[in-house]
Amino acid sequence: MEVVEDYSVQLNESLKEVFGYNTFRGKQEAVINNIMQGRNTFVIMPTGAGKSLCYQLPAIVREGVAIVISPLIALMKNQVDQMNAVGVNAQFLNSTLSKSEINRVKKETLNGSVKLLYVAPESITKEENVAFLKEANISFAAIDEAHCISEWGHDFRPEYRKIKSILAQIGDMSIIALTATATPKVQLDIQKNLQMEDADLFKSSFNRPNLYYEVRPKKEAKKQLIKFIKSRKGKSGIIYCLSRKKVEEIAEFLVVNDVKAAPYHAGLDPGIRMKNQDDFLNEETDVIVATIAFGMGIDKPDVRFVIHYDAPKSIEGYYQETGRGGRDGLEGSCLMFYSYNDILKLEKFNKDKSVTERDNARLLLEEMTAYAESAICRRKQLLHYFGESYEKDCGFCDNCVHPREQYDGQEFVVSVVKAAFQTDQRFGMNHLVDVIRGVENAHVKSYGHNKTEVFGAGGKETDGFWKSVVRQTLLMEYLEKDIDSVGVLKLTEKGASFIEDPYPVKLSKDHEYDTEGEEEEPGRDTINTNAYDSTLFEMLKGLRKTIGKRKNLPPYVIFQDPSLEEMATTYPTTREELAQVNGVGMGKVIKFGEPFLDLIIKFIEENEIETASNVLIKSAIDKSKNKIFIIQQIDKKIDLEEIAETKTMTYDQLLDEIEHICYSGTKLNLDYYISHVLDRDKQEDIYDYFMSAETDDLDAAMDELEDEYSEDEIRLMRIKFLSEHAN
Repeated sequence: MEVVEDYSVQLNESLKEVFGYNTFRGKQEAVINNIMQGRNTFVIMPTGAGKSLCYQLPAIVREGVAIVISPLIALMKNQVDQMNAVGVNAQFLNSTLSKSEINRVKKETLNGSVKLLYVAPESITKEENVAFLKEANISFAAIDEAHCISEWGHDFRPEYRKIKSILAQIGDMSIIALTATATPKVQLDIQKNLQMEDADLFKSSFNRPNLYYEVRPKKEAKKQLIKFIKSRKGKSGIIYCLSRKKVEEIAEFLVVNDVKAAPYHAGLDPGIRMKNQDDFLNEETDVIVATIAFGMGIDKPDVRFVIHYDAPKSIEGYYQETGRGGRDGLEGSCLMFYSYNDILKLEKFNKDKSVTERDNARLLLEEMTAYAESAICRRKQLLHYFGESYEKDCGFCDNCVHPREQYDGQEFVVSVVKAAFQTDQRFGMNHLVDVIRGVENAHVKSYGHNKTEVFGAGGKETDGFWKSVVRQTLLMEYLEKDIDSVGVLKLTEKGASFIEDPYPVKLSKDHEYDTEGEEEEPGRDTINTNAYDSTLFEMLKGLRKTIGKRKNLPPYVIFQDPSLEEMATTYPTTREELAQVNGVGMGKVIKFGEPFLDLIIKFIEENEIETASNVLIKSAIDKSKNKIFIIQQIDKKIDLEEIAETKTMTYDQLLDEIEHICYSGTKLNLDYYISHVLDRDKQEDIYDYFMSAETDDLDAAMDELEDEYSEDEIRLMRIKFLSEHAN
């Protein structure tokens, strides 16, 4: 194993020539010097701090080829492209290559022209690759995303556990392990598994002072999403969703709302996926909507916001994904929509895992829930999770900017610390809370903890209250997590002193989110109009009545109440915006819209109201999926029963679709069909009813017409009436 001795000049020259930098950042130089000396090196450096350079620069300067073990094909390709673009021969070896391409890569590696060889963990374990690498002149091995080694981490991959033994087979080489997210427990596990307990550790602060952290209840999330993005028009952002289906839905939703967005997930055609990624990097697309497969190794410095539409699986994942914002040091916004319903969904995903994996996943979800619901400084919570103290409140997160109510917590913290002490510092939060609340379950009784002094001392407060106190006691460092035993809480020296001589402390009340949150937020066709502007609504009703009298039409024919409520929610100011209101459509806008737009514009000006362009939500999904087909069939005068049969619908379902088309402002001529099922007198009878009625409600019509007509006959005539007068 040859180590370059006089390398400082070469390093500085390559730093400038290859990477374009005059100076190193943070601990990069110390890490690189360590690698150049052939020492095992462990790097814990947050996302965006320049981890890749730590192994790329030594690989260029040192003789031979550096092996980089990397978990994601997208990450490999991105880094290989970047290296090749600056004149460094980097290659990857993974399942995407053909046999001839693999042979070419091996040949270039063995002749010494490749400086960086990226290898998937699955590929490095293959016998033919082990044999090939034994022949290569390897400078060192870099293990990227090293947290994948640890079963206590958020992204455990069993194949990572084999890496050390495989490298030992290949030859004697130094190792650099790198991760952006490692709790003290995970850090220990990585070093133990790689047998590099004696490695030199370089740990940078996890604090990203330019990132603003915020959690919002997942209520009307789509409406919040549009307002958030449109207030940052033209800025780059990433939205993370849990499922591929949700990624597609949100991307489509953004596109129809005039946001330049694209989806990214593993199920897309590779060509489309790569194009969407490249468009984002090249600023052809502003927003990428993705599963967590996106972003690892993507070096886009100007991502101004990262949104978690669904709650993440772990604090580690959340921290890593938010870390893709603001890498240029300028401000980045990190917004999470939180509903406990998302946590319950994630728990279901874990049901098929082994007991150990399931328990670990549950602990990670509990930490995620605690972070979202806690009213303590977000930055303090994140840094504490990764074993870093942060004394003050940051002033740059939602909990600091909008602080929750505080209360005197001295007696509660004393109870928590005493509970840990009196149970021999061998248990976790749930057990301590059960003891404090006086819960005499089998676990508590078997250890005799129902006989401790603190047992039942906090029986008046809820389970959730005491968990909040325990979390805050940890943050104040009266307790600490046992690094050797997952979940166990122990006293610190500070905690032991506090029992002897307690003093006043302030605790914050947690956020009170709805237990289930909102399963699906309404789109444009089911918009929640409970919060409409009642003053504007009454003015619109008055205008509708005036126009109805002038045109000798019932008011509901002009616009129905739900449409007016929506206008009083979204304040449309253009024909296009008004046409998006449920039950309107461009036909009605042309026929009735101008006076309503004039009234709304005047009302906005007089009351200085936020305009509709910021809150308008267009539905990405047309409820009438068969709209064009149905309209074409009706134009051809095809019987409705035949249309329903062709589309494998019931007759009722077809009428639902036709009504939706009609209420959206499209004129339909069903005379050819109605004349077969209703004679002229019956048609006129129902028609006259709708002309004089105050509502088009079906039940009201059935009552008034005294069951002389079937529901289907009345529905057909209502469609005819509205098509002729409303559309």
